[in-house]
Amino acid sequence: TDTKDPNSAPTRNFSNSTLAILEQLQRHVAVHLFEWKWNDIAAECERFLGPKGYSGVQVSPPNEHAILDYANRPWYERYQPVSYKLISRSGTEEEFIDMVNRCNAVGVRIYVDAVINHMAAGGIVGSGGSSYSTSEKSYPAVPYSSWDFSDNMCNTASGGIENYDDIYQVDESSS
Repeated sequence: TDTKDPNSAPTRNFSNSTLAILEQLQRHVAVHLFEWKWNDIAAECERFLGPKGYSGVQVSPPNEHAILDYANRPWYERYQPVSYKLISRSGTEEEFIDMVNRCNAVGVRIYVDAVINHMAAGGIVGSGGSSYSTSEKSYPAVPYSSWDFSDNMCNTASGGIENYDDIYQVDESSS
């Protein structure tokens, strides 16, 4: 008779690379470290996330963004891209690369929140020092010019959305 435990997993001989892949597949939980600095995320990966089995971290957009002239610099300025240079209020390109390497070294992957469907709508200088003009649709650090943008399509006096509660204005502007 067969005396093997029917609930036990079969014993196999796996290569180191296969074991690494299997270990990664066992990790299923990611965390969003919204607005954290790159150096702080790297330390968190090494100190807590990697050892506790987290699979990934979603980070705020890493690209250069507008600096909005509001009290306490609101979180949404990160969603006003000026260029795709990796410099934001979370840190520099070098700090971003170091964070990715340190997190990956402990089995934690980085997932970037990317803004690719629009550019900044306010301000004159980005977090990395790049100048831009929203009125001229000029973002020389990319480089984008007015030729890269659709004409204002909204049927309003300004050509833009004047009432976000009006579905027709919002829909016309996005088409």
